[in-house]
Amino acid sequence: MPHTLFISDTHLCISRQHTNTLFFDFLRNTATKAESLYVLGDLFEYWPGDDDIDEPLHTEVASAFSQLKDRGVALFLMHGNRDFLVGEKFCKAAGMTLLKDPYLFDLHGTSTLLMHGDTLCTDDIAYIAFRDQVRNPAWQAAFLAKPLAERKMIIEGLRESSKQAQTQKSTEIMDVTNEAVQNTLRIYNYPRLIHGHTHRPAKHAETVDGKICERWVLPDWYEHGGYLRCDSSGCEMIHI
Repeated sequence: MPHTLFISDTHLCISRQHTNTLFFDFLRNTATKAESLYVLGDLFEYWPGDDDIDEPLHTEVASAFSQLKDRGVALFLMHGNRDFLVGEKFCKAAGMTLLKDPYLFDLHGTSTLLMHGDTLCTDDIAYIAFRDQVRNPAWQAAFLAKPLAERKMIIEGLRESSKQAQTQKSTEIMDVTNEAVQNTLRIYNYPRLIHGHTHRPAKHAETVDGKICERWVLPDWYEHGGYLRCDSSGCEMIHI
């Protein structure tokens, strides 16, 4: 049956060879059977700019996606909170279309909204403020003007600060808020919602203004990985 696949939060990097192996196996053995594949953010652990595309792992990822596209699979990418600097150079090499967040479309007959999911975590005020800063075009232009090596050092520092900050935050703060989810579903006329970011894979039934909406949270790939498979009969979460 014609179907579509969704993944997020693979966090690919050199230090997670197990995850990298799972990911490439998924592209070769599972994604080839789909009509399309959507990557909803945090494909990479971090992305310092498209001038780092020659790094061996980045080249391998782009090549694997390109081969998948050559087999007839349509590929789409959404920025996450770790790889928001992925640009057109990488997308062209990988054969992917870059999507805005959020993105509403018809999925096998069902109105479906795609998001990375970080903007739904509105209780994490410090993160939302940081997100607003780094998504500013002027900030990004200034950052990308720095030498690549300097950018990587800055990112490593930010990652370390983020780890320390997370130890002082409750798990509830780092999850989505009901208000943000309901407001989003209301704005987009009560669609199905698919997102990642929280690393809490589940299917939720959200009741908004008397309407019940599916909300699917995609799994991360730190340990085992997984994906959402959707066709005209519905969606199914599959863990690897």
